[in-house]
Amino acid sequence: MKAPSLENHRVKLSLLDLSNYKHLLDIAQQPNLVQYSPSKIDTPEDLKGYVQTAVDAYYHKSALPFIILDKQTNTYAGSTRFALINWQNKLLHIGWTWIGKEFQGSGLNLHMKYLMLEYAFETLNFDKVCFTVDERNTRSRKAVEKIGASLEGILRKDVLMLDGFKRSTCYYGILKEEWPEIKSVIIAQL
Repeated sequence: MKAPSLENHRVKLSLLDLSNYKHLLDIAQQPNLVQYSPSKIDTPEDLKGYVQTAVDAYYHKSALPFIILDKQTNTYAGSTRFALINWQNKLLHIGWTWIGKEFQGSGLNLHMKYLMLEYAFETLNFDKVCFTVDERNTRSRKAVEKIGASLEGILRKDVLMLDGFKRSTCYYGILKEEWPEIKSVIIAQL
């Protein structure tokens, strides 16, 4: 699988790997950046391990991790990925997204999600895109709902967090046939 570079006037998503992850070291150390994630990224070793896991999944064609460049400030902003890619059933997840606090609420995330959804539905020709969000993470839930994803259910106590808490996960989806209308809504928001 060749990694695409997804880009518009605001953001550029390029393959995240061991050659560029160090651009994210300072952002990854921000307090509570991934408080709703079972991942640990706040030390250089943890971030490298996180990226290595993503790279391994990329080589197994089950993920496509991106490093995020905010073109408005010409600054690296964080990471996101396509994951749990199911080529047979034409289904993938968008997630593992974290951006520095200075980029949150700036519109950057909407630009990223638009590019990723467009690529998933129009280039990969997939039938469904999913998002999974910690039930407690109201900010991320609102962002996913704002782009038009439907809540399909809540998986109760399905993910063990680093602090031992068993989180419940909200499962959202967008179907291919819903994409044209959702696309027009997102474009209007951009």
